[in-house]
Amino acid sequence: MKALITKTLTSTPSLAPLALRIPIGIILLAHGSQKLFGWFGGYGLEGTGQWMASIGLTPGYLMALMAGSSEFFGGLFLLLGLLTRPTALVLSFTMLVAIFSVHIGNGLFLTNNGYEFGLALLAATVSLTFSGAGKFALDNLFASRIK
Repeated sequence: MKALITKTLTSTPSLAPLALRIPIGIILLAHGSQKLFGWFGGYGLEGTGQWMASIGLTPGYLMALMAGSSEFFGGLFLLLGLLTRPTALVLSFTMLVAIFSVHIGNGLFLTNNGYEFGLALLAATVSLTFSGAGKFALDNLFASRIK
């Protein structure tokens, strides 16, 4: 078990994952706060839940809570470099659901509510799933204490 935890937290000491973690973390944190709290012009849990139910993601409130929590807390964890690999994996799944349940029928381009933005977030989170946190991450602190 200790070896699995260490492998999950350890990554190459590179700045490349940090360059992904910071902007992707901020973006996801903001989008999650729209869903959970209604910040930045969002609809909060009630409004987002109603919308999700209207597109067939039921129960809408629970789906809004799950998506909003994944994005908000996942974004926060990415910013901190905390549990980066498992967090990025959950976020990858969240992006797949968003792409295939909301955007795929609208084509690629964001101007038509397409999936290009979701695809970019998916690519970044899949990359972080494989790479781990890189430099300047809490994962490194915890990994060093476990060894």
